[in-house]
Amino acid sequence: MKNSKHKMKKSLGQNFLRDEKVIEDIINAAMITKGDVIFEIGPGDGALTKKLVETGARVIALEVDKDLVVDLQKKYAQYTNCTILHQDVRRFNLPAYLEKEKITSYKVVANLPYYITSSIIRFFLESETPPKDMTIMVQKEVAERITAKSGKLSVLGISVQYFAMPEIVMTVPAEAFDPVPQVESAVLHIKEIQKYGSRTKKYTKKFFQIVRIGFSARRKMLLKNLTKSTKYEKEQLQEICTHIGIAPTARAQELTLKQWHKLTQNM
Repeated sequence: MKNSKHKMKKSLGQNFLRDEKVIEDIINAAMITKGDVIFEIGPGDGALTKKLVETGARVIALEVDKDLVVDLQKKYAQYTNCTILHQDVRRFNLPAYLEKEKITSYKVVANLPYYITSSIIRFFLESETPPKDMTIMVQKEVAERITAKSGKLSVLGISVQYFAMPEIVMTVPAEAFDPVPQVESAVLHIKEIQKYGSRTKKYTKKFFQIVRIGFSARRKMLLKNLTKSTKYEKEQLQEICTHIGIAPTARAQELTLKQWHKLTQNM
């Protein structure tokens, strides 16, 4: 029975953090104060939760695994500053919960399940009520994609950098987890988060439509992708690209975030 339960948790992408030093480093990187509200996603068996609760901050942990929720609720029943919710974050009505609980500012601190990392990050950054900052454990390769500069930019990197400033705080060896994953991890701190990247909702939607079209065929030139999927003629697009300093042979990953903004503003 124990083994089948363990398998189930592994299928949910759960690798439980075991290294106390790494947990302390995450807490320090998050710069938590007593008045903070912390959302923890996928607390697992509560190793990080325990340290978060001990800071005196208000901790709201969202866990999708019902067995773990029952265990966590028992474990933290005596703590008035900890709430365990049986909830899939991707279906969580965040604005409604914040309003109901009268929460005006919050942080996200979590060891994220690998298979839904990008959707969780986007869930918070694209929210009507984004967090103040996020301190999250992710796969090292994903952290590198998120913090990449032009030349190696991906849709994921742009999706985070549009809204905020991401930085890798530290890398974490696989041995810090149980079960041991086959990849290294990294702690990512996402700060200076701004709603709609300090722009309008309409502009944000248009921006990402253009980005997705630009990346629709990575090996093809940006111009070719835009010509195929927008109302513009090739000559018009060439003119726009020349005007904003984008080479006609450029591929999507070569553009800077600034150039994506200029492209959006000129289309």
